Amino acid sequence: MGSRTTARPRPAAVCGRAGNLPVVPLDASFVGRTYPPTTTYEVSRAKIAEFADAIGDDNPLYRDPEAARAAGYPDVIAPPTFLTIVNLTTINAIVADPELGLDYSRMVHGDQRFTHHRPVHAGDELRLTTRIVDIFARAGNDFLTVEADIETTAGEPVCTTRAQLVVRGE
Repeated sequence: MGSRTTARPRPAAVCGRAGNLPVVPLDASFVGRTYPPTTTYEVSRAKIAEFADAIGDDNPLYRDPEAARAAGYPDVIAPPTFLTIVNLTTINAIVADPELGLDYSRMVHGDQRFTHHRPVHAGDELRLTTRIVDIFARAGNDFLTVEADIETTAGEPVCTTRAQLVVRGE
């Protein structure tokens, strides 16, 4: 994690538990903080098929290894939004950081974007480096923008994600 010289004290209710204590703005000094990989995610055929089922997509490239190989892929590929699963773990780690001061009970997902460098396929072992790229307030709400670089454990870039989270004010 990034380093920090001072920590602002936070009321308990602002650190992820609902309550009637005053809402404290997000700490803008977190912009630029990087969260390095802490684990890897192994992409499997079963996980890809389960995700494709959940979104109602019957594309054979997501289920049939022969169809995927015929299309030039080493194995079945994942739907473009599959990486939401991988990305969510790192976003949750950031929003749970007590120093940031994010009240999870007030948070909603505002936006999600993916810049794919290549398709994700079964057999990939992925790791994420995540960073906070912006924190600002507008109309009484705090906005937190987080980017993640997703790559294989061999260092091959796979995708860059960008999520904007909105923390509702009072």
